[in-house]
Amino acid sequence: MLKRGLDIVAACVGLVVFAPAIAVVAALICATMGRPILFTQTRPGKDGNTFTLYKLRTMSEANGPAGELLPDAERLTAVGRFLRRYSLDELPQLWNVLRGHMSFVGPRPLLVEYLPLYSTEQARRHEVRPGITGWAQVNGRNAQSWEERLRLDVWYVDHCSFWLDLGILWLTVLKVLRSDGVNRPGHATMPRFTGNRGEPRNG
Repeated sequence: MLKRGLDIVAACVGLVVFAPAIAVVAALICATMGRPILFTQTRPGKDGNTFTLYKLRTMSEANGPAGELLPDAERLTAVGRFLRRYSLDELPQLWNVLRGHMSFVGPRPLLVEYLPLYSTEQARRHEVRPGITGWAQVNGRNAQSWEERLRLDVWYVDHCSFWLDLGILWLTVLKVLRSDGVNRPGHATMPRFTGNRGEPRNG
């Protein structure tokens, strides 16, 4: 209850404080990439329940010769790269926090299609609300392997506390300022998760 209360207060303050920045970035996106301004996607939250995630758009809709979308790394624009470097594209998720879909700290919400690919242990990452930042993000961000990232998510579930969350928030600020681990070579963020070979899967 304390964590949820603090999330609500901080999200309200954040939406007011960052409203001018969001407006400027939205205008920049509109001028360089056109509409839509927001990227929306269904993601799994606590207990695997889905919600609509909001982010500022960072990629164009560029197509290849056959009409297919180009890989993420090729569609990431210069403006989008700047937004991701400083995590400015995540600002609309303050609305997700306010609505109770997310928390400031928790495992990052990944793709719905990954749900059946997790091992039973990895699926425990959904025992808490997903976060804008998390233990995995301050220990490598997108530069780590999937196995390590998911292991760190479950570690957070087992050890989450008020003081750990404060430490993660402080480390997040340092990570963002240093632009550490924003992406993997050849990818806009990380390669897709394809599951665990030889391990029991969730469900």
